Amino acid sequence: MMINILLFANLAQQAKSERVSIEVKSPLTVEEVRNLLQNEVGKLSGIENALVAVNEEYVDLTDQVNVGDTVAFIPPVSGG
Repeated sequence: MMINILLFANLAQQAKSERVSIEVKSPLTVEEVRNLLQNEVGKLSGIENALVAVNEEYVDLTDQVNVGDTVAFIPPVSGG
């Protein structure tokens, strides 16, 4: 079973993909998903400051992610 991950802005550029799927066997915390993601694609600079949403709702690192969920990591964006 898979967890689908969406990456935006510089996180997508670093991972060289806007979408990553990770196979899991049981529910994880958001922090565990973040760690698995970086094991899969390599260290993502700035991911520790990203907002995280699960199924389009903002969550904390301790919230649970279930098999089949979509997790989005949304980095802060600055502009001028």
